[in-house]
Amino acid sequence: MPQESRSLGPSVAFERVSKHYPGGATAVSNVSIEIAAGSFVALVGSSGSGKSTLLKMINRLVDPSTGRVTVGGTAVGEEDAHLLRRRIGYIFQNIGLFPHMTVAENIAIGLRLAGKKDNAARVAELLDLVDLPLDFGARTPDALSGGQRQRVGVARALATEPGLLIMDEPFGALDPVTRDQLGEAIRRLHDRLALTTIMVTHDMAEALLLADRVLVMDAGTVVADCTPRALIAGEGGAQADALVAVPREQARRLRALEGEAGASDPGRAA
Repeated sequence: MPQESRSLGPSVAFERVSKHYPGGATAVSNVSIEIAAGSFVALVGSSGSGKSTLLKMINRLVDPSTGRVTVGGTAVGEEDAHLLRRRIGYIFQNIGLFPHMTVAENIAIGLRLAGKKDNAARVAELLDLVDLPLDFGARTPDALSGGQRQRVGVARALATEPGLLIMDEPFGALDPVTRDQLGEAIRRLHDRLALTTIMVTHDMAEALLLADRVLVMDAGTVVADCTPRALIAGEGGAQADALVAVPREQARRLRALEGEAGASDPGRAA
């Protein structure tokens, strides 16, 4: 089993970062945010709000036009991008498993790039960590379900023991049941491994249930920075309230349906 005792993952800071594209489009505008070591933070907002662009500045898939990003107090631009990325686990919606490789080979690819050759024990450890049977290591990705492939993606992201995990809509292509199960699994791994986790999602309910802190973005800026409890209490402002209103209304309608079902079933009501 993976080592249970480890220090907290690194802090992350955005210092007056902006991203401008040719033609005048601005994806991120003058954002300054500090994310504490060991926290689980969700970035939410409508499409085009800048949340994915901000996230990708952490592992230099996007470089800011101005400002800087630091991980553990060190600017990400001071290190070769490929070395930086080995210290950051990255999970994204399309998973990106190599179809010609086995599950075990996919999981171990980061280890191989780092020069480690005998990885069978580590792969077995990671399969257990993400609740997949050991014999799945010999399968190819096309033999797995969507949820199983995403679990392999999680195992691959954690293979090099990063302290920082970033996720860009990691569950967006999954069915609701699998999505909920994987979300809970990620939260347990975050706690167990003492990670710093930053997740982009368009699902406010997911953000409220999984994260310690929610950053709401609109037009390239952070318009709310609250705990889930504060957002539910209406303390995040107009844009945040509009996003919270969706799961709140869904919950209200489900309660109404449950009440109607109880009223139409006298035996249940009794």
